[in-house]
Amino acid sequence: METTIEVKGLCKSYAHVKAIENINISICRGEVFGLLGANGAGKSTAIECILGTKKPDTGTVSILEMNPQKDRKKLFERVGVQFQEANYQDKIKVAELCEATASLYKAALDYRVLLKQFGLFDKLQSMVSELSGGQKQRLFIVLALIPNPEVIFLDELTTGLDARARREVWKSLSQLKEKGITILLTSHFMDEVEALCDKIMILKNGEAIFYGTIQEAVEASPYETFEDAYLWYTGEEEEYENI
Repeated sequence: METTIEVKGLCKSYAHVKAIENINISICRGEVFGLLGANGAGKSTAIECILGTKKPDTGTVSILEMNPQKDRKKLFERVGVQFQEANYQDKIKVAELCEATASLYKAALDYRVLLKQFGLFDKLQSMVSELSGGQKQRLFIVLALIPNPEVIFLDELTTGLDARARREVWKSLSQLKEKGITILLTSHFMDEVEALCDKIMILKNGEAIFYGTIQEAVEASPYETFEDAYLWYTGEEEEYENI
């Protein structure tokens, strides 16, 4: 299978504190890959280094056979990004924000179709500030899909959504996967990871402590469910037991 994201020996430190250490990832076209870990484990630094928004100390990254730092303009047309703490103007209509985003790309998708797909078509003329938290989150996903990307980065994509809305998003992402789109996501919802991810990496203190499928993660742990296994890998189970 064609490899769309290749990460080798990625390291990044801040003032002699290691944020990530020797991260190696290989993701094929059409795969959904989950980057997991507790807060402060190094997920954000890893994604920023992969995207090229931060320069790693050592290691190499290739996205669609391009260097994300040297080939930023070319990659811009082929990669979609949604961050949990995305900052957009509040005093702008949904349609205006989508049009402004679409104008940046040569082969933009019809945002009206995407808004309909994510249950936001009736909000076309609403101000972004008037949307609920869940509606804003779905809008950010739509904005990431407007460039018609081959690779998508999604950070905590269903935070703030109710159970029904979350499952609608899952269904949409499964359809994107079927089209051959590669998805790298972070999530704190283990049911979401189980439903979507082909492979995962669990980070702890900047290092990969597991890399493989969810089934392999469970089998290599002393537990029978993925959520329990995840808490065991990250050490979070001990925190819960001590509460």
